[in-house]
Amino acid sequence: MAEKPMKIPGPNHPITISRNSGRVVVRLGDSVVADSQNALTLREASYPAVQYIPRADADMALLHRTNHASYCPYKGDASYFSMTAGGPRLENAVWSYEAPYDAVAVIRDHLAFYPDRFEITDA
Repeated sequence: MAEKPMKIPGPNHPITISRNSGRVVVRLGDSVVADSQNALTLREASYPAVQYIPRADADMALLHRTNHASYCPYKGDASYFSMTAGGPRLENAVWSYEAPYDAVAVIRDHLAFYPDRFEITDA
């Protein structure tokens, strides 16, 4: 099996990660899935910014690991979680880089939520 390519962020594909100085709340309906004052904002190339929330600030009892996985040559392998409470099951709606590449190592033990599936408030 061929090795996965690893790329380093740079001028042609920049990635910056900064601490979000506000409070980030993730909701599904009336359920608060995550509430953090320690979120990280990841900006990658021309993609919309993504909030990465520490797992310690998420209600992990609401999330269930799936077998789905994806790969980013800049960040590494992503694992996924589904939300099973508070309404219809949201398949693979949350992702995490559990062993990210060194360039983005700070997002280890953080979760990201698809903004089209959750209400994400950044205040």
